[in-house]
Amino acid sequence: MGKKKQRGNGTGTVYPRRNKAGKVIGYRGSYFTPDGTRRYVSARRKSEAEKVLRQAMADADRGLVFDAGTLTLGEYLDKWLPNIKGTVRQRTWERYEQIVRVHLKPSLGRNKLKSLTPTHVRGLYRNKLDSGSSPRTVQYIHTTLRKALRDAVSDGLMPRNTTDGIKAPKPKKKEINPLDSAQVKTFLDAVHADRLEALYVLAVHRGLRQGELLGLRWEDVDLEAGILRVRRTLSLTKDGHVFEQPKNGKGRSIELTEAASETLRSHLKRQLEEIEALGDDYQDQGLIPRRARPARAPLHPERQA
Repeated sequence: MGKKKQRGNGTGTVYPRRNKAGKVIGYRGSYFTPDGTRRYVSARRKSEAEKVLRQAMADADRGLVFDAGTLTLGEYLDKWLPNIKGTVRQRTWERYEQIVRVHLKPSLGRNKLKSLTPTHVRGLYRNKLDSGSSPRTVQYIHTTLRKALRDAVSDGLMPRNTTDGIKAPKPKKKEINPLDSAQVKTFLDAVHADRLEALYVLAVHRGLRQGELLGLRWEDVDLEAGILRVRRTLSLTKDGHVFEQPKNGKGRSIELTEAASETLRSHLKRQLEEIEALGDDYQDQGLIPRRARPARAPLHPERQA
């Protein structure tokens, strides 16, 4: 037999699918992979089929070719994880990777993607709970699988998301015991004049999370207007500490209390004095929770307090 003729993707083709009565019941797209193999995608609407086709062709050009008929969940997840890296926060991606590796692939990885049923998914959740996994862990499993299958549907690899309509167990909310006014006063008196006093005051007065506090820069603060903007968070990942967007992706603006504004002014004054003392040796990163250091000193986010 002669060598298979190589064909490029070209632009692909989208055409309607009809039932026996001639009624349009959906749309199908066809394209050629770099090795000349013809492949297909499908969707209900023409615009959706065109979108799925463009994605499939782009994936094929990058060597990501899916055979929806025989593709297992494990094989799909192995290709899905690298594809979404960089589209979500690093810590979120690491959680997805752990859930896939520890829970999804060992339990459901051999199942064909198109044959996955709600019964498989409910059985997985039940088995995890019965074997000692917490409701929070099962909720993470549900979130990860739901996102992966949503992308699989978008790529035309399965007709619907198997997790739709399935409710994950709700973890019990931990009871919060906030400090009372006397305890708050005792705490703030204890940290008075501490290098991180400004952060403690912001945490108590405005409820900022640790990562948000450690990611604050002076450009985020308007002391005249009494406004602070949360624009990033410092997160600990497998690769070390990194700055990321806040969880909601947008951040938020916070009105400062008079005490918080005054503490920040004192904090800034001390930093400026240290910067002036260091002169040309100072290396600026604009962070609020940091100490002025000579330029030759190594700067690690986890040590910038």
